[in-house]
Amino acid sequence: MKHSDYAATQRAAGRRSAAVKAATYFGLTVWALVVLFPFYWMVLTSVKSYGAYNSEHTPVFFTLSPTLENYRQAFTAVPLAGYLLNTLIFSVITTAAMVVVSTLAAYAFARLEFRGRSLVFGIFLSMMMIPTELVVITNFVTITNLDLRNSFPGLILPSITSVFYIYLLKESFEQVPDELYRAARVDGTSDLKYLWKVMIPICRPTLVTVTILKLIECWNSYVWPRLITDDQAYFLVSNGIQQIREEGFGRENVPAMMAAVVVISVPLIVLFLAFRGKIMEGASRGGIKG
Repeated sequence: MKHSDYAATQRAAGRRSAAVKAATYFGLTVWALVVLFPFYWMVLTSVKSYGAYNSEHTPVFFTLSPTLENYRQAFTAVPLAGYLLNTLIFSVITTAAMVVVSTLAAYAFARLEFRGRSLVFGIFLSMMMIPTELVVITNFVTITNLDLRNSFPGLILPSITSVFYIYLLKESFEQVPDELYRAARVDGTSDLKYLWKVMIPICRPTLVTVTILKLIECWNSYVWPRLITDDQAYFLVSNGIQQIREEGFGRENVPAMMAAVVVISVPLIVLFLAFRGKIMEGASRGGIKG
């Protein structure tokens, strides 16, 4: 092939590569706008006055007179601060307990040798096939019989374990070389000390991922808190939304409702943006074995 022909081929390949890259970025930009638009609309609506919003015959995608009155109403018309505090308590305690339980269970399945380990773990994984509704009914009956309705223990106890997170941690623990465990055992290191000093530091990305995902799951929890609590003192933000809509602002005051939703959503958005790298790293580490 002549040098001129080779150069022309390279230029053509470069143009095709640039066109593909441009089309890819254009598609990603359009998709990002589609995904982010509901958040923009939520924030925009929350800074519109009640009168301005209801006077719009067609949607207006900007406002020249934003107001924070809706946010004041969100905290004064309903006990939104109390809902946020309840959710924070529930999320932190539940996540901490779940991480401890799941870490110990995953370590047992990954490192401890006992008869029937594979069979027990297979049965354990099969629990993921049980419909959530059946588990909710069983948990409701158990918590009611223990007289734990309208209490934080009643909210927390059914959520302190997760088959999926135990599986994810087990896969991560199994990537740590067996030689480290044998050497530690020869030195007289106990299993708990080995877990704390070796496994947890090495598998920290997966643990961070599990922690963040569980926090998000707890913050968004709706069915169980709605079912087990009818006392407003124990409402979380998720089931408090319905209380806000019905008894706080009224169904017509959409701007105030959107202000409350923004306040509730901001902690999760900040958490995800701050740890998105750790989430991706932990998920990839737990999903790749070798």
